[in-house]
Amino acid sequence: MILVTGGAGFIGANFTLDWLSTAGEPVVNLDKLTYSGNLGNLAPIRGDRRHVFVRGDIGDRALVARLLAEHRPRAVVNFAAETHVDRSIHGPDAFVRTNVLGTFEMLEAVRAHVASLPAGERDAFRFLHVSTDEVYGSLRPGDPAFSETTPYAPNSPYSASKAASDHFVRAAFHTYGVPTLTTNCSNNYGPRQFPEKLVPLMIANALAGKPLPVYGDGRQVRDWLYVSDHCAAIRAVLERGRPGEVYNVGGNAEMQNLDVVRAICDVLSRERPGRDYASLVTFVKDRPGHDRRYAIDSTKIRREIGWQPAETFASGIAKTVHWYLDNGPWLAAIQTREYQSWISLQYETTA
Repeated sequence: MILVTGGAGFIGANFTLDWLSTAGEPVVNLDKLTYSGNLGNLAPIRGDRRHVFVRGDIGDRALVARLLAEHRPRAVVNFAAETHVDRSIHGPDAFVRTNVLGTFEMLEAVRAHVASLPAGERDAFRFLHVSTDEVYGSLRPGDPAFSETTPYAPNSPYSASKAASDHFVRAAFHTYGVPTLTTNCSNNYGPRQFPEKLVPLMIANALAGKPLPVYGDGRQVRDWLYVSDHCAAIRAVLERGRPGEVYNVGGNAEMQNLDVVRAICDVLSRERPGRDYASLVTFVKDRPGHDRRYAIDSTKIRREIGWQPAETFASGIAKTVHWYLDNGPWLAAIQTREYQSWISLQYETTA
């Protein structure tokens, strides 16, 4: 049994589905079901007795403690987080509550639980914290990629909140001996991603014939990681990672945002011909503090864990577009009034 937090969100749901299809080990899934948490993401395992869903907050220490005592998971995998930079600019307090205070409260529950375990179970227990490459800040064009020893330099409320949570996880290991693992991943994309993020937003808008809003000049560089590759990396780190260590997870796919949008348009042109998708690209005012480049050095996880991505960006983006084309009802169900209001707020100003 493992406990997954944030398991109704994009990465957490994909991980839960992959876990049950590969490992087959039961999962207790704790999710608050905020705007991006979606039980529809878990539809393929509805009724599966190996999956127990609990609606709740990682900041509820008593709840987390009860779940740990009742189910006695051998590991906790923490995906629960507020994750969108743009939303953190408009409302940073939610990011502090969930990413900082929520992680702290959960760690305290885990710390007490681990201390109560018999020696054998205590040695085998793991707390894996899923974080982001954004904690490292921004790179110039010629700078080396982020490694696990790159100093933290967060530039947004989101990345600052994740940096703080990473530090609390590190402190739990070094101060209290909680057997923690941390992964810092690059930009994920794939099925079931809430369409405020770049890839699903471009797909949804292109299919609707709406403008494809691109910040600034579109030359911001990110490393792109297909979500199933990320899930495989987490499983590998959980199995073979050394407690107290950090592992960077990247897709070996540095690309400019504008080129990502064009790649999506190319796939759609092949799969749904009849519209000039590229003509929908619309440059909008850049967001404040927009980091120029991220890049991940995944040498450590390849060397120590034996993981590397299975998908190229070309194969991953084709699979992603196909999933959205095949799952129109899923997309329509989550494009709520709140979502539409958010898009209007965020992208109303053109460059």
